[in-house]
Amino acid sequence: MWVVDAGGVGLTQEQTAELRAVINSRDVSGAVATRARIVLWMAEGRRRKDVAALAGVSLPTVDRWVGRYEAEGLAGLEDQKRGGPRDQVPARVRARILALSRTSPPPETGLSHWSSRQMAGYIRQTEGVPVSWHYVARLWREHDLKPHLQGTFKLSKDPRFTEKVADVVGLYLDPPAGAVVLSIDEKTQVQALDRTQPMLPIDFGLTEKRTHDYVRHGTTNLFAALDVGTGQVTAGCYPRRTGEAFLAFLRKAVKPHAGKQIHVVLDNLSTHTTPEVKAWLERNPNVTLHFTPVGSSWINQIEAWFGLITRQAIRRGTFASVNALIARIRAYVEHWNTDAKPFVWTATAGQILAKVRWAESNVKQLVANNSK
Repeated sequence: MWVVDAGGVGLTQEQTAELRAVINSRDVSGAVATRARIVLWMAEGRRRKDVAALAGVSLPTVDRWVGRYEAEGLAGLEDQKRGGPRDQVPARVRARILALSRTSPPPETGLSHWSSRQMAGYIRQTEGVPVSWHYVARLWREHDLKPHLQGTFKLSKDPRFTEKVADVVGLYLDPPAGAVVLSIDEKTQVQALDRTQPMLPIDFGLTEKRTHDYVRHGTTNLFAALDVGTGQVTAGCYPRRTGEAFLAFLRKAVKPHAGKQIHVVLDNLSTHTTPEVKAWLERNPNVTLHFTPVGSSWINQIEAWFGLITRQAIRRGTFASVNALIARIRAYVEHWNTDAKPFVWTATAGQILAKVRWAESNVKQLVANNSK
C-alpha cells in the first residue's frame, strides 16, 4: 500500500479522504492536523526538506510521522499517553487511607470526621509512612470522597410510602389534562430579627457585615402555594398556624382557578384534616388533596421555594417589626411572580423507590455490623 521513493508516498483515495477530513475537522488539535498535512505533502511527491520547512519541523520529525502513519494509520498521528510518575505511597497504605475515609475516625482521636491533614498525620503515626495531606486530598478527589461534608436523610415509616410517592410524582410528571396542581405548605415561626447595630454595607474588598446579636420582635407563619405548572406563588402570613388559618389560605389559593380540577399536594399535619376542612372539601369536589408520605416533606415542591425565600430574603434581613418582615415577604412574592418559572421535576417514582431501597439496605447492614 505504501511506496516511499522519489515519487513520494502512495496513498489510496480512501486514505487521502481520511487525512483531508482530519485536517478540516474542528474536533482535531492543530498538532494532529499538521501531522496529517505532512503525510499528504509527502504523498504529493514533495521533498522531505520542503515538507519540513512547510510544517516547521525537523527532518526526523517528518520521518517519524510518516512512519507512524504507515504502521498505525490515523491512530499513529495521535499523541501517545506518557507513563505517569511512580507512586511513592505503598498500595497497602493507599488502601488503608481509602478504608479509613469511609469510616468514622477511631474514638481515641476525638475527631468527628476526617480532614486531609488529620488523615495524613494519623497514617504517619499508625503506619510509619510519611504521607502528605496533598496526596490524601488528591486520593479523595479521584474516588469522589468528601469527608468534610455532611448531609441528612430520613427513611419514612409510612406504610403507604410507595403508594403516596407514585401519586405525588405522577402529578408532577403527568398531571391530568386541564387540571391545576398546587404544592402547599407552611413555614412556621419566621422570626423578625433586628440587629443591635446598623449593617455595614458592602464595599470594594469588603463584605457586608452585621452584628452577631439581635433583638427578636416576634414571629409570623408563612403559608404558600406553588402552582407546579407555572411557578406562580400565592402566599399569606398568619399569626398562628391553625386549622382555621389553613382553610382560609386554601380558599385563597384555589380562588384564581375556579371552575378547574385542582390537585393539592401537602403534608400530613392535623390542621390539614380538621372537620372544617373536610366539610369544605365535600362542598368543593373539584379540589382533591394528595398527602406526601410521613416524614418526606422533600417531595413537596414548595419546600424548594421556601429554601429560596429563606436564603434570598429572610436570613440576611433586618426587621424592626413583624410588619416589616411581612412586607419583605410580600415584596419577594410579587417580585418572584413577575418572572415565575416552574421547578423541573425529573425523578420518577421508580428511581426514588430504588434509592430508598438502597438506603434501607445500607442502614440494615450498618446495624448488623454494629451489633457484632
